[in-house]
Amino acid sequence: MAARRYSAEVVIAGGGIAGIVTALELLDRGRSVLLLDRDTEERFGGLARESFGGVLMVGTPEQKRLGIRDDPHLALADWSSVAQFEPGDEWPRRWAEAYVERSLEDIHGWLKRRGVGFFPMVHWVERGLFRPGNSVPRFHMVWGTGYALMEALKGRLLEHPSRERLKLLFSHRVEGLETEAGRIVSCSGVTGDGGEAFEARGEAVIVASGGLCGSLEKLHAHWYRPWGEPPPVILNGAHRYGDGALQEVVRHVGGVLTHLDLQWHYAAGVHHPRPDRERHGISLVPPKSALWMDAEGRRFGPMPLITAYDTRHLVERICRSPRQYSWQVLNWKIAVKELAVSGSELNPSIREKRILAFLKDVLLGNPKLVRHLVESCEDFVVADTVEELAERMNALTGEDLVDATVLEAEIRRYDQNILRGPKLHNDEQLRRIAHCRQWRGDRARTCRFQPILDPKAGPLMAIREFILARKSLGGIVTDLESRVLNAEGRPVPGLFAVGEAAGFGGGGSHGRGALEGTFLGSCILTAQSAARSIAASGEARRSGRDRRS
Repeated sequence: MAARRYSAEVVIAGGGIAGIVTALELLDRGRSVLLLDRDTEERFGGLARESFGGVLMVGTPEQKRLGIRDDPHLALADWSSVAQFEPGDEWPRRWAEAYVERSLEDIHGWLKRRGVGFFPMVHWVERGLFRPGNSVPRFHMVWGTGYALMEALKGRLLEHPSRERLKLLFSHRVEGLETEAGRIVSCSGVTGDGGEAFEARGEAVIVASGGLCGSLEKLHAHWYRPWGEPPPVILNGAHRYGDGALQEVVRHVGGVLTHLDLQWHYAAGVHHPRPDRERHGISLVPPKSALWMDAEGRRFGPMPLITAYDTRHLVERICRSPRQYSWQVLNWKIAVKELAVSGSELNPSIREKRILAFLKDVLLGNPKLVRHLVESCEDFVVADTVEELAERMNALTGEDLVDATVLEAEIRRYDQNILRGPKLHNDEQLRRIAHCRQWRGDRARTCRFQPILDPKAGPLMAIREFILARKSLGGIVTDLESRVLNAEGRPVPGLFAVGEAAGFGGGGSHGRGALEGTFLGSCILTAQSAARSIAASGEARRSGRDRRS
């Protein structure tokens, strides 16, 4: 049977945020676009539609209204501190510079003009632990989460004035790239799960297929070896089709892949109550007032683990601990006030833009979410006493690792520190809770020094948490026009890469770690750069033909 044949001026492989933004920009410039997505139409929008929708931006009106002084120079210093770039990381450095310089106009302004709104409160994450992180709050939450973000962008795409120039094809898996006279001219693949073959020709082909963390096999193969062997259980928080296959295809036609061992994982993953893929997990926003314990019920130390400062450090400490998973021990009062889930699915009041329900959750806590997780997630255990809690923790794992006497001693040591009063607090976690509560974006969701064994705050709770795979920080090397580069540093003609497939720009614009909120923004910037480059080169070719005629 002959292969199906399609054509357009530009072919995009991948229907996530990077592919959609690229298509929008190309339609704005009068180009015809064929967008191929491996997933079904119901899932159009990729992982971004499941996200919390946080975007790092610099010098925004929201920051200025809150009295936050920020600028690209400070942001780049923070970015570089966390990235720890290597000497040869020319393009990653240049993409980092481009991000902080362009975020105000090309991310904030671009999204606002397309109907995307942000919370007035800017959140402060990745503040830095042993090296500087975000010096000031920069994490802008989309009102409506990533779901609303993608609904707005999909709406703009499907209702575009040049909609007739766009063709969308779902359940199409790209497996190959074809070259003629040294230029990429088409991609090929199959429909469905190995169905009918197809070929799609275009003047340019754009790879927007994401990274590799959706494949646990590839994640293990490219694990960051200084952390030792990968944990026996890693939960999957990446896209189900983020398997890195198309990145390898790019390598076969001369593109360069780099830094595949640099990945962005989360430390507080739990099993999804309704999984739809192998080891499907969700990422908790860990309660700051909970005690973070290793698999044996011993508090991490001497530096305790606490969220909001250095996610990579959390992941490394857990990977180096016994059994390579962890527990957070807390009580009901802490859980109701502080526990949250990162993503759109379990945040209906924000996702559906119900302002009164959202304010109620912030001011009074979210017992509905806590009850749902306790009842439906296998990693939550609840008890009235420490002895009973330890028994249930051991019953969950099937190993007698947690000694109730040790667990209670750890909790009481922490509680006694609290009860001495703030003037005599001598615990790094308490100092950081005090620090977080100085910023009003954190104060409403952080308890004021809550003892774990407070009899009025029970019952007790323990949450078993695993490393959750999320993003590939490395990928296809690209220049600032999102052109794929070969081993000599020259563009592969006709081939572009955007978003996570390109390591969010240059094959790894985040280096070793991220300031958070930079993933969605990098997808937007790399997509814009590809579209502008293609449009400009197309105009140049047309002008050349006109002059020759």
